[in-house]
This record gives sequence, structure tokens and C-alpha cells, in this order.
Amino acid sequence: YHLLRWIREAINNLLPVAQLGGVAAGTRLLARRGMPLSPAIASAIVDTTLEFISQIAFTLMGLALLIPGRPEHNIQNYAMAGVATASAVAAGLVAAQWLGVAKLIEWAADRFGKNWGGGAGASGPRGLHDAIMALYRAPHRIAGGFLFHFAAWLLGSLEIYVSVIALGHPVGIVPCLIIEALGQALKATGFAVPASIGVQEGGFVVACGLFGLPPDVSIAVSLIRRLRDVVLGVPALAAWHWLEGRPHPADVASL
Repeated sequence: YHLLRWIREAINNLLPVAQLGGVAAGTRLLARRGMPLSPAIASAIVDTTLEFISQIAFTLMGLALLIPGRPEHNIQNYAMAGVATASAVAAGLVAAQWLGVAKLIEWAADRFGKNWGGGAGASGPRGLHDAIMALYRAPHRIAGGFLFHFAAWLLGSLEIYVSVIALGHPVGIVPCLIIEALGQALKATGFAVPASIGVQEGGFVVACGLFGLPPDVSIAVSLIRRLRDVVLGVPALAAWHWLEGRPHPADVASL
């Protein structure tokens, strides 16, 4: 699973797939490795939901640290509006999953499968709703997934901290946490932009500017982040290519 997650992040960070191609590729690889289609799709849906919710929580933490010390800035008003909107979207997403939107997906797959000559549910994700609910009814797994995602956001703050020290502009760990929280939130608004080109840089310029960091340092921080994405992502894309071209027992068994 860790290998597939690595590949998923590389696809989303380096390819023009609007942050969705990695999820689709990861789900496909899970299915090829023998996991039934419905649990594979369910795990991707729930994991993406938890990642989204953890980012909202991380952004709220950043704002909670920012507002008392920087009341003169209006960016918190825009950020709070964005968080409120994202929270409403997250609530709607979770509610839709609990109310059975996956059953509509199952029905559509079964219906179109018939119309296209595939037979009733020939390859559709039957049991998708039940698979999603099984994950949500395991609170220790949900909590663990949330905490892992939240820890990843915190590690991003540490990366900012090390970067600004290396650039000769140390600002402290709390400002770096705020920079990461706001920068990632602004980056998320440009999810449809390939690799968030320009959006990530703009987010860091705005967030770093709150603590007196000049634009050239902000851009350098963003480029360090992109260098990390390339160094870790290119081998992952190569691994993806290798896995896709390699026969897997799940494929052989289906012949």
C-alpha cells in the first residue's frame, strides 16, 4: 500500500491530472494486486475524504495561531471564508457517502453494463456502499488515517522551517506552521491547474509575506518543495510504469 500511495502522490504532483489521476491510478493498482474492486474504490474515497478533512483541521490550526498575533492582516477573513466553504463541502461529501450516493454508482454501473452488453454488474463495483460504510464503522482506522494525514501536514511545516534556515531567513517553527497551513490551503484552490504551477508560488508569497520574508525567498521555498516532488516523484512514476507493464497474478487469474 505504501508503494501505491507513493505512486499516487507522484502522479498528482507531477502530471496534469487535477489531483484525481493519482487516486484513479492507485485504485487500479490495488485492484490489479488482488483487492476486489469495491473495497479498492471505497478505500480511495474514504482516504481522500480524510485527507481533505485533515487539511481543513490543519488550516484552522494555522489560523488559530495567526489571528491573535496578526490582527492587522485581512488575509484571515478570506482564509476563514475559504475554510467555511471547504467545511461545508466536506460535510456534504461525508453526508452523501452515508446517505448512499455509492448505491447510485452501483446502479449506474449495472445499468450501463447491461446496455453495453456486459451483463448485469459484469464489472461494476457491486457492494461499494457497504465497503465504504465498513470503513467508517471502524473508528480506529478512521482516526488512524486522519492522524497520519495530519502528521504529514505537520512534517511539511518542518520542511519549511529547514528551508528558510538554509536560505538565511529563520522565522521560527510557529510561523513556518502558519506558512504551510495557508500556503497549502491557497494551493488547494488551484487543484485544476497542472501541478499547481503558479498557484503554489503565489500561495507561498502571500503566506511568507506575513512574516516579512521577501518574494525571492518565498519563491525559493516553493522551488525547494518542487525539487522534493521531482526527486521523490520521478522514481515513483518509473515504478508505476514498471507495475503497469508487469503481469500480476490478479490479471492472470481473470483470463
